[in-house]
Amino acid sequence: MNKIDIIERHIISVLVDNEPGVLSRVIGLFSGRGYNIESLTVSETDSGLSISRISIVTSGTPMVIEQIKSQLLRLVPIHSVCDLTEMGVAIERELALVKVINSGEKRIEALRIADTFRARTLDSTLNSFVFEVTGNSSKVAAFVDLMRSLGEIEVARTGVSAISRGNQIDLESK
Repeated sequence: MNKIDIIERHIISVLVDNEPGVLSRVIGLFSGRGYNIESLTVSETDSGLSISRISIVTSGTPMVIEQIKSQLLRLVPIHSVCDLTEMGVAIERELALVKVINSGEKRIEALRIADTFRARTLDSTLNSFVFEVTGNSSKVAAFVDLMRSLGEIEVARTGVSAISRGNQIDLESK
């Protein structure tokens, strides 16, 4: 396999005008070209300027990633596009709510694992717990996998939020 053919995971941060239809255009770019979105997080970052940040986790060859960034920059209400993966170390976090249904010794094990992962117990009944866990995607996935081994689970994940480290601003202007 060539280095060109290697599929890589990238976190792309996009600053956009906070107005109706912008997210639809961004998603349309991905779906229209058959690109996959692994995670999508959107939130207003500056209410005074009405600016939102879209954090997109996607995978592809280096050529596909460059095409995605180039095509995103051409969309009208987009102010900037930044590939946080190329900028070096980025701080990445995701939150998950994990409900596990179990009884007996498995309840004790669930609490022990939650403590190890620094997960918070949000709800407890006689046969279930709801935990909140925060961390990078691999930490959240590991926690979910361990809870799955202890009983039936239900999971709600927020998606990735990310920002670059240090004194460098993530987003380059168009």
